[in-house]
Amino acid sequence: MSSFFTVPASQRKRKRAETTSSLAIKKRNTATRTTITSKARRRHDRDESISGSESESDAGLRKDSEIEEEGSTGSEHEDETAAEKRLRLAERYLENIKGEVDEVRFDAAEIDKDLIAERLKEDVAETKGRLYRHLASNLSFGSASLIRFRADTHPTTSVATCPPYAYTVSKDMSLIKWRILDPPPSIKCNSEVVQRGTEKKPEGGPTPRRRPKQVAFVKGNKHKVQDTSYQGHVDQILAVAASQDGKFVVTGGRDRRLIVWNAADLRPLRVFTQHRDAVTGLAFRRGTNQLYSGSKDRTIKIWSLDELAYVETLFGHQDEVVDIAALAQERCVSVGARDRTARLWKVVEETQLVFRGGGEKKGKTSRGYTEGSIDRVAIIDEEMFVTGSDNGSLSLWVAHKKKPIFTIPLAHGLSPPIDPSEASAEQNPDPTPVSPPQPRWITALATIPYSDIILSGSWDGNIRVWKVSDDKKRIESLGPIAHGPQFPALTLVGVDDVLNGGMLEHVAMNGGQARAQEDEESSKPVKGVVTDISIFERGERGEDGICVVAALATEHRLGRWIKMKGKNGAVVIEVPAAARRCGIEVSGGGSADE
Repeated sequence: MSSFFTVPASQRKRKRAETTSSLAIKKRNTATRTTITSKARRRHDRDESISGSESESDAGLRKDSEIEEEGSTGSEHEDETAAEKRLRLAERYLENIKGEVDEVRFDAAEIDKDLIAERLKEDVAETKGRLYRHLASNLSFGSASLIRFRADTHPTTSVATCPPYAYTVSKDMSLIKWRILDPPPSIKCNSEVVQRGTEKKPEGGPTPRRRPKQVAFVKGNKHKVQDTSYQGHVDQILAVAASQDGKFVVTGGRDRRLIVWNAADLRPLRVFTQHRDAVTGLAFRRGTNQLYSGSKDRTIKIWSLDELAYVETLFGHQDEVVDIAALAQERCVSVGARDRTARLWKVVEETQLVFRGGGEKKGKTSRGYTEGSIDRVAIIDEEMFVTGSDNGSLSLWVAHKKKPIFTIPLAHGLSPPIDPSEASAEQNPDPTPVSPPQPRWITALATIPYSDIILSGSWDGNIRVWKVSDDKKRIESLGPIAHGPQFPALTLVGVDDVLNGGMLEHVAMNGGQARAQEDEESSKPVKGVVTDISIFERGERGEDGICVVAALATEHRLGRWIKMKGKNGAVVIEVPAAARRCGIEVSGGGSADE
């Protein structure tokens, strides 16, 4: 039996401890063997690829060349400066626009302007948020057609549109979705002219439907005030807004609730109760699902509807926020009623610009009517907006001026004085007027974004059209909308004089004649108080005209200070493109009542 002690010393060997150097030598030898093996394997694969077909080798060569080209292009772009990169992107953008223009297949002899240059100017202007669309001369407001529609509801308080749908809300807590049909062809370019109201009925069939069709309807329940799980309104709805992508409809009301609805079937998605008082104004940021809401709690809240989440609150107004508007940039404009301020909120910078109304310049007063409340606001572009007040004034503002650059007093004229028989219980009251004529408030205001068109509403029986002047320093009147032979324009004695700087006394002395004209209900295309206006364009960039949807009521949307004759509901006004674009004439306007 052999052991360590019995084996001769010459045959005994001890294992040496492995040092660091020996381990490094072993690793180097292993790595060398691995490298040799991988090289042999790659050589074997290369031999197999060489022995393959020629087509496969050609494909491989093409792929290698493409990879080399991409690498070279990437390296070139890495070395280029910022100016060279801008130049390269601009050249690529021009090539894309040329491709779009070539698809139109136009004849250069038939046009007077360069389409590519025009498109570039429009894109740059819209990116910077500037007014660049002059639509006033391209629309025929005097030839507009008018269609009234309504449901059995209380006064309509607000309206929102997302083509081809319109959404109306009212004081009885109802939200209604309507489908607005395309207008009948009234102008046929290069062919005969079809007069409005004279379209022939199809033989053997009913008259084509033109009145909007009710698609969906939901109504709140005032008895569910204590039910916190109820996803609906429990008090009057005061505001509505629709997202541009057609996914969401949002309503806000006197119950302090802000409810997000699925636009397809008006199914409630989320109920927010962060506001501490009535929600009076809603506005979507253009092209996004970011929402701004204004409330009587004097705050503005920002919401992200993609996540159905609250974002933040903006503070600053000293009175209730009654209206709010927004465009593409992350900013909004709000008006604070009797604090007589408009505020431009820059959300990213976390700053606000305050614009103070109520002041009067010497020689340019509002004829004795002081501005007590700014009730309406609409944005023209990112640097310009317009407001409407309770003294009937329409004011134009720019971001770098703290006061309005232009104001039109008594934009919708004066209301007739109260009849003595209505103000007194006596059988033979004193014929002396109880009070002088009062200005009509601006109760609705809307614009076409980045254009020169402004629409305003009150209770004078008309929706009036205004235009921003070419120098962007004035507002010019284009007259009432939808006034034709059936609806002559209402021109109260003295109102035009006031607009042109005349004397108010002339208006007061002729109050009886103005009242006589007011009593002619048949001459009013819009009966009642215009509580809200929404606009969308027909065709590409409004080339087929615009569609105006106005909410009508017998009283003001926030109270019952005014009681007017009329019907609660809404009206659709189709404004066609100007006839001169087709080279033909258009006959007078028409209407379709209920």
